[in-house]
Amino acid sequence: MHRHRGAHRRRSTKLIRQPDFLLLWAGQSISEFGSQVTVLALPLAAVLVLHASVFQVGLLTTAGYAAFLLVGLPAGVWVDRLRRRSVMIAADVVRALALASVPLAYGLGVLTLAQLYAVAFVTGVMSVFFDVAYMSYLPGLVGREHVVEANAKLQATVSLAQVSGPSAAGFLIAALTAPVAFLADAGSFVVSVVSLLAIRHREPGPERPEARSLRAEMAEGLRFVLRHPILRMIAGCTASFNLCSSAVAAIVIVFLVRQVGLHAGTIGVLASLGAIGGVIGALTAGLLRKWIGTARIIWVSAVVTAPFGLLVPLTSRGFGLAYYVVGTFVTSYGVVAYNISQASFRQMLSPPRLLGRMNATMRFIVWGTMPIGGFLGGVLGSWLGDRNAIWAAAIAEMLAPIWVLASPLLRMRDTEAVVQEPAEPAAADLSAQAVTG
Repeated sequence: MHRHRGAHRRRSTKLIRQPDFLLLWAGQSISEFGSQVTVLALPLAAVLVLHASVFQVGLLTTAGYAAFLLVGLPAGVWVDRLRRRSVMIAADVVRALALASVPLAYGLGVLTLAQLYAVAFVTGVMSVFFDVAYMSYLPGLVGREHVVEANAKLQATVSLAQVSGPSAAGFLIAALTAPVAFLADAGSFVVSVVSLLAIRHREPGPERPEARSLRAEMAEGLRFVLRHPILRMIAGCTASFNLCSSAVAAIVIVFLVRQVGLHAGTIGVLASLGAIGGVIGALTAGLLRKWIGTARIIWVSAVVTAPFGLLVPLTSRGFGLAYYVVGTFVTSYGVVAYNISQASFRQMLSPPRLLGRMNATMRFIVWGTMPIGGFLGGVLGSWLGDRNAIWAAAIAEMLAPIWVLASPLLRMRDTEAVVQEPAEPAAADLSAQAVTG
């Protein structure tokens, strides 16, 4: 009873006054800033230091996201079997060590593309476990009534990191070289570990049901997502968009360096300017949800902003750089508004015992397309040329919102009625159908 009353007091406190959330927020903020270095440093190390081809750079994206296909579903089962904070700490430690190996190898003169692929893959595997655990840990830490606000604050930090991080990373890489700059990201994961260790909240131990096979537990998570008429369409939309956007991401650095003729510092500044849209998206997400509705914002944000990706392949030197900034600014705004709304909906819909597997299933589906997109980007870039490949991916990206336009969300204003209580798998379809008529 005492623990229950303590949890009630913690959850009734305003989110900004919860010390444990502030620790989580601070650690993840620093980690996100550090990760912006790797986002830029990884392809630049391949291009500038190891003289990689367009296809080889595309394979870096494939290596980084292949983990979501290979271990995405089992990760959800293990996250539901273990304490989620412990999973997050272990993942951060491994990521820090993997990233620190790059400047070490560079200093010894033995850095190779094979090592960059290995680092991308290992950090990708750890990111799978961390992200699934993180998304599942948050509702219990802050309370369901604070989930949307917590996601908005955390996403605002991600967006701020994407604003200031790339420009700082660009100049850091220019000053230290791309391989040495990896130390900044490795250090940020160490800070994240310290912040997680300082959290005083102790989550309850995982449920210990009767012994079940890994396959049976993965299947339960898959059924929960695929049988729900809204979750499966959100998964389809996000997976389609990620397929195309990762194809662009795989070759856009090569495009900006070799076709547009930009240096690392300039690329970082452009990325920062475009990412401002994400900050505004995070700051205005609450107002948009009230104005448009929590269901409508999911599809409106996707439909309105996806076409602006067509501006990116128009990028050229001089004033033509504005195409890149405007295109990434608007799409960043839409992605953030979309992600805050759909992620909060998912977290509040799922029963606690299934949170890990639900989040893992969603990540498996929506991020599992990203290694395929990275591979396709490299292939298309080699075949069509960088600019034409970006055109093809941007056009396909516009079609992604068709999924949510075909879902029950189109007939709803708000999702709250669906998530008043976490639904069990068998009742999930009935809940959504009752609301949508």
